[in-house]
Amino acid sequence: MGFPPPFYRWRPHPWHGLEVGPQPPTVLNAYIELTPFDRVKYELDKQTGYLRVDRPNRTSSFCPTLYGFVPQTYCGKRVKALMPGAAAGDGDPLDICVISERPIQNSEVILSARVVGGLPMLDNGEADDKIIAVLDADAMWQEVEDVSQLPSVLVDRLRHYFSTYKMLSPDEDRVRIDAPYSRKHAEQVIQAAMEDYVEQFGGE
Repeated sequence: MGFPPPFYRWRPHPWHGLEVGPQPPTVLNAYIELTPFDRVKYELDKQTGYLRVDRPNRTSSFCPTLYGFVPQTYCGKRVKALMPGAAAGDGDPLDICVISERPIQNSEVILSARVVGGLPMLDNGEADDKIIAVLDADAMWQEVEDVSQLPSVLVDRLRHYFSTYKMLSPDEDRVRIDAPYSRKHAEQVIQAAMEDYVEQFGGE
């Protein structure tokens, strides 16, 4: 009789207690905070590890994909150095958008995401990259290797959502999002965020 597989006896903190992924920086774990069905903005409470209600959506748009973050990443000085014009990283875990053929309605789930690119978002002078990935083992997207192979309308929806979701009025302009970047650059951003995390919080 063999030993049982290892398991978490207690619920781990989603940011600090989960692994960054099975094959970083290419295949990552993503902890999902928002789904395309949410009219309320949720985000991780950094102290407790539970989801906290942040605010109702300020605009009429929905996030086009699953949205969350990559565990054990941190947007610090290395992430900032990869973002032209950034004065700092935003001090949060690295955000990730995950495309799935089938609708996933539940948040607070973890999934394996295969990186294909990203969006360079500058928010009030801080680097706030949005990694773009597809659900790993999703047959619909299995041949997509780079963001350039995604439907342009889907990438445009992501850019529009993130350029407007914090706006308090139609005239406010605090976010800049340039053209999407490749998987190669996305993996550089992820590696930088992993190294920033180790510097900020320490490694194992």
